[in-house]
Order: sequence, then structure tokens, then C-alpha cells
Amino acid sequence: MLTHKVSTRQTAGKATSRCQNAAPRVAINQGCLRSCSATPFSGANVKVASSAPVRSGLSSGRLPCRVAASAAPSEDFRKRAPKDVRVLVVGPTGYIGKFVVKELVKRGYNVVAFAREQAGIKGKMSKEDTIKEFAGADVRFGSVLDLDSLRQVAFKEPVDVVVSCLASRTGGKKDSWLIDYTATKNALDVAREKGSSHFVLLSAICVQKPLLEFQRAKLKFEADLQAAGDITYSIVRPTAFFKSIAGQIDIVKKGNPYVMFGDGNLAACKPISEPDLASFIADCVSEQDKVDKVLPIGGPSRAYTAKQQADLIFNITGLPPKYFPVPVALMDGMISIFDGLASIFPSLEDTAEFARIGKYYATESMLVWDEQRNVYVEEATPGYGKDTLEDFFARAVKEGLKGQELGDQAVFGQQ
Repeated sequence: MLTHKVSTRQTAGKATSRCQNAAPRVAINQGCLRSCSATPFSGANVKVASSAPVRSGLSSGRLPCRVAASAAPSEDFRKRAPKDVRVLVVGPTGYIGKFVVKELVKRGYNVVAFAREQAGIKGKMSKEDTIKEFAGADVRFGSVLDLDSLRQVAFKEPVDVVVSCLASRTGGKKDSWLIDYTATKNALDVAREKGSSHFVLLSAICVQKPLLEFQRAKLKFEADLQAAGDITYSIVRPTAFFKSIAGQIDIVKKGNPYVMFGDGNLAACKPISEPDLASFIADCVSEQDKVDKVLPIGGPSRAYTAKQQADLIFNITGLPPKYFPVPVALMDGMISIFDGLASIFPSLEDTAEFARIGKYYATESMLVWDEQRNVYVEEATPGYGKDTLEDFFARAVKEGLKGQELGDQAVFGQQ
């Protein structure tokens, strides 16, 4: 489920620090409207074809989905007061999940946060930490990989809406299919079985051009969700998150050069802040115009390339611009080497995948893809919210990056 490139800017949080020795020291970046100056966007009514079959063994033992075996109230939940609408959040302790839970609580919903007993970055959050983190929510503990745990704990009472913020922590092949597909599918299966009305999925804009395993896993689930027929959906595909393009701020402040691939203009993104993305996801719970839609979404700022992000940081810090360009061919060489080694040492399979992730975010924009014109289109990428990248960089330069840790999703830069 690591919101959106390899220069500092675009990892969308999908690779891990285990790749640090596999590439140059670069911070990677990975995914109305109310009170927003951007043009309102109603989403795309798109059906997604599955791009890859489910990997064998990942969904074995899955019980058939008994649709509406324990039906929730039949009237439209949107007509009820928020306090009378139960919203289940799976993946609540992830980076975006935390913002989503708090936004839903703020809006007055009856929020159930279903978490692991040891959650958060590297499992550092205890049950007590999680309960404290989500004041105002009904925090429950269990496993999204266990259907009975979902049935008996998460869905103990009827749930109107499920919001999935689940995402692979690493972007590795097995982890991607286990979390981005199997775990998320478990939540959908039990939601349908228990008669839930709506499913909001946090996906990623990069699935438009699926070259990586986590993208194929996400697309497979998107296709299953759209094909279900007995539950409505909102599929949210964010561009890069602010945290994903912040990794080199401290590096530049120390007088070091900004590292970028090629000339720094190979790819662009239109990043969205975590609170604004959480607000948009909460809108998907209540707003009818977001039902049965695929919803790409970015922030209110213009799109920035890595070079333009660097220039913005240099302007804010007042430091003279210094750049360190890295040839993209270096990533191609690394990928070839790791693929060769993985054929001998299977444990290196994910290392090769991490290198592919790095190259992807160095060369592919986090913007809406126009298949007919074969280009990314900034103007077609909707903007939402009030938090601009310019203001975020200014705050980060002045106050530091506390709270923007990437954790398991870090490839280079801060943990």
C-alpha cells in the first residue's frame, strides 16, 4: 500500500533502507473540492483491467465471500449524522493512515482503527501508544491477514465504510502481494460479507504505468474492487507526498550538493501534504460525486521537477546552487547486476526490485498519464487543499523535518 522520485524527490515511499548500499546517496521520493483554488475534479469513471495474476499461494485458503451475511443498515449512510456512521480504517498506523484516522475523528465519525499490537515504524508502537495516538477512535487490535480476526474484531459491529490505507512497507515482491493485494482483499471480502456499503482505497498514481511488483499488486486489487458490484468504491491515487521529496533539505543546509538523476528534469510531481490528502480521503466517505470513481489527486502547487525543487530549496536557504548529477544508466547497470545475482542467490530478488523502484521514480512523473498522447499532463492532474510545497519547504528549512520520517520506506536520507 511506501502516496508516490529517485533524486530526492520521488519514492512515493516504496523502497527501503536496505537499498542504501545499492545506489548513490540520494534521497528518494516516491502518490472541490472544498476551500481550494484548484479546479474542482470529479474523478474518472474508469474500469481497470488486472495487470497480473495473483501469485500462487498468497490467497490460498480464502473462504468464499458471503455477501451481506450480516447486513448493515440499508438506508444511505450519508443521510445519517457522522456520529451514527461507523468507519473502519485498516492500516491506521501507517504514515497516511494516522492523518486519516484523526481527520475522520475530527469530522465526528464513529471511527474504528484496526491495528497490529506492535505497529508503526519497525513495530515500535505498543498497544498503549496506538490507543494514545488515536484519541476519540475505537482502537482494536488484530491482523488483516487473518479473516477471523477481521470478522470478530474489526467488523464486530456493522461497518458502513471501510477506508484502506494498507501499503507494502518495502515494495519488495512478496511483501507487495501480501499487503497491497492479499491483506487489502481480506478487508474487502469481509466488508462485503458483513454488508458494508462503501470502500475507500488509498492507491497510488504510479499504477498508471505498472512496471513494478507493488504497482501490479495494487492494480489487481483495484480491478477486484471495481468488479465486486455489491459495494461502491472510491479509489484515491495521490501523487508524491511532501515527506517523499524532503530528504535532501538537511543535506543542502549543510552545504552539500543536491543529488539528481540526469539533468534533474526527467520527471515531475505535484505533491500533496499529508493533512490535505487525509481530508480528501475523508471527503470520499461522504461525497456522492466521488462514488465509483478513480481519483488522481495532487496538491495545489504547480508541478516541480527535481531540478526545480532543488532551486526552490537553494532560494529559501540563500545558499549557492550546487548539483550532483547521476547518470540514469548507473541504475540500469545496477539492475542488471542484481538481476544476475538474484538468479543465483534468490534472497537478492528484492534488491533488484528496489533498484527498479529507484529508476522508476527517477524517470517517471507522478502526474496523470495521457495514453493517447503518451505523455504526463500537469493540467490533467487535479489539485486539492491549501498546503503548498513552497510553504512546506520554507517551514522544513527553518524548523527541520521532525515528523517526516520515512522509516521502512526510506531508501536514502532520513529514517
